[in-house]
Amino acid sequence: MNKMTYEFAKYPDGTLGVFSNIGKKETGEEYIRVTFERPMEYGFDTYVIELPSYKVVLEDGNYSDEEKKTFFEIVKNGSSFFFKYARLGGLEIA
Repeated sequence: MNKMTYEFAKYPDGTLGVFSNIGKKETGEEYIRVTFERPMEYGFDTYVIELPSYKVVLEDGNYSDEEKKTFFEIVKNGSSFFFKYARLGGLEIA
């Protein structure tokens, strides 16, 4: 499957929020990965949450606990949004 990502937010600190298209696990379960990534001098701060499990699947860099809590709330509150727009092939941002 071609792994597309769709941008949904860009934050003042340079963090970019993106979500993947829908993937399928070997069990047939559908999932989406929501990624928050901020460029740093030598790479990126990265935080990835998988839906619908809300499992953190990648955490690398220097996001604070408060930032991670905020990202989790964004994903939790937007889970239906992410699935809806992943099925539609993304969204247009003006």
